[in-house]
Amino acid sequence: MVSGSVTSNEYKLHWAIPPTNASTSLNDWASSQRFQVGDTIRFKYKKDSVMQVTKEGYMQCNSSHPRFYSNTGKTRFMFDHSVPYYFISGTSGHCEKGQKMIAEVMTHDRTNNSVAPTAAMAVWLCFFSFTLSLVTLCQC
Repeated sequence: MVSGSVTSNEYKLHWAIPPTNASTSLNDWASSQRFQVGDTIRFKYKKDSVMQVTKEGYMQCNSSHPRFYSNTGKTRFMFDHSVPYYFISGTSGHCEKGQKMIAEVMTHDRTNNSVAPTAAMAVWLCFFSFTLSLVTLCQC
């Protein structure tokens, strides 16, 4: 049984075209966050819209088939899966000017606060276990 609770965070984002002389982008902001399943982003904007699209829609700034669309000016979007989420502006020309963002969402680890092992770490652990068993065999 899992004990303890998992808390969710709400992130606020001014959703607008980044200034042409800006040293950071919306992706810089998003990549500095630790989004998890259950977290929410509150997009705040005027005379615009926010869309969740596929990776291809993001790469091509294609707003024709959004997975999610809102133009209320105060959009709340909750992450319900641990996948990359792709957002673009639905206003013509805004995505091409940099109003787009990728949010990488991680899953909560409810048993402890450790990070899941990477594939490289799994290979290293396998190699270490194999080497340890060879050392044990040679100590006859």
